[in-house]
Amino acid sequence: MNPIPNASPGAAPSGQARAPQERPQPSPEEPPVVTHHEIRAGGKTLRYTATVGMMPIKNRDGETEARIFFMAYTLDEGGNRGRRPLTFSFNGGPGSASVWLHLGAIGPRRVPMNPDGTMPPPPYQLVDNEYTWLNQTDLVFIDPVGTGYSRAVRPDLASKFFGLQGDIESVGEFIRMYLTRYERWTSPLFLAGESYGTTRASALSGYLIGRGIAFNGIVLISTIMNFETTDFASGNDLPYVMYLPSYAATAWYHKKLSSDLQSRSVQDLVAEVEQWAASDYTLALDKGDRLTQQERQDAIAKMSRYTGLSSQFIDNANLRVSLSLFRKELLRAERRSIGRLDARFKGFDANYASDSPDFDASEAAIRPPYTSTFNQYVRSELGYKSDVEYYILGGGITSPWNWNTNNGYVDTSVALRNALARDPYLKIFVAMGYYDMATPYFAVQYTLHHISLDPLLLKNFSTGYYEAGHMMYIDEKQLGRLRADVGKFIDEAQRR
Repeated sequence: MNPIPNASPGAAPSGQARAPQERPQPSPEEPPVVTHHEIRAGGKTLRYTATVGMMPIKNRDGETEARIFFMAYTLDEGGNRGRRPLTFSFNGGPGSASVWLHLGAIGPRRVPMNPDGTMPPPPYQLVDNEYTWLNQTDLVFIDPVGTGYSRAVRPDLASKFFGLQGDIESVGEFIRMYLTRYERWTSPLFLAGESYGTTRASALSGYLIGRGIAFNGIVLISTIMNFETTDFASGNDLPYVMYLPSYAATAWYHKKLSSDLQSRSVQDLVAEVEQWAASDYTLALDKGDRLTQQERQDAIAKMSRYTGLSSQFIDNANLRVSLSLFRKELLRAERRSIGRLDARFKGFDANYASDSPDFDASEAAIRPPYTSTFNQYVRSELGYKSDVEYYILGGGITSPWNWNTNNGYVDTSVALRNALARDPYLKIFVAMGYYDMATPYFAVQYTLHHISLDPLLLKNFSTGYYEAGHMMYIDEKQLGRLRADVGKFIDEAQRR
């Protein structure tokens, strides 16, 4: 029996002085690994320096609470380094490392997929990336805490970073530290994010402008800022409207529409569907049980025409076809399901009578090539050796993500609007894929049209549409288009 009630193991007996407890000493910082390389891109030789390492993230008392892994590329050239553009890039999740944009689109080395983006047979390889952004801007790829090699220093501190606010603050602190340590405060600054990385980027723009860090431009790839637009929750009809043009584009791609619709371009088709979705379809959903029988039949017929789904199926779904139902139903007769990240991909399921696919065929196609090539690349070419698992996508977020909402939906477009209001020079480029079922392009349009911007600031936005999915760059033709669009954007965002 413990003679001191409620005492913890090791507690000093009552009346005795406690020995002062020493704080655990932080492990010393490891210096970054620096290597030198060259590639051929755009018909030119690019010589550059790679810097790979950990950035300590400290609290206000100066104690290190986490370490963020980064990979930076700086072009070796004369002139003032502090005036060369600098882009910070990350992916999404939450829980995804920066590897996808790093080795898929932006960095100096690239994972070649098949020309249409499907997975090649192993073993996989890396090639020089002729589409790299490095000829225009230095690059820093950030793995937020819980992704890649980035970790909290103690398990009890991890949850501090596993939420929207903690994520923004820690990545924001990384950016401040990088600008300071590498003397880049006077460089033209850019952010590039994908998926939840666009949530992070838009929130960071508002967070950092309040700390004196302004960006020339932000590249948002496959954007999600207003989460209400994609949440198929009971009582929320908005996602059904937002997804409908993507359903139509996907049905067109898989040749499930009538011949008159199949003969049109996907751009022409979705323009028509957008008009109907935003008008008659929205009204039909709003009426709910007040729809007349004729109105209901008209809506069912039009929806069947645009989606390739049977009228009976749409009627049974009460005009509301969720993403999982659509992915399963469109190719059910062929005993196939379609991908979420990229609806052009087909999957094999165990049970073709079920209501949802067994897995995302598009994610399954990209994970092995990117995982194996990165793990080889970081050790053999960048010289960073660690036995710690590099969390590519998932596995590192060990507690529920805190969205910091009060029974509402996350909407970081508010932060982006605040940044634009305070910095009218900020430019935004938004890249969208027609076959992206994770962040449908019509939902992105809706969000951009509801930011409540001053009309004078609308010119700060530019957009690009691609005949591909969430990661449009796995399709080499679309990668080339994306690079051309981003190149133009980076140049324009630096004009005074």
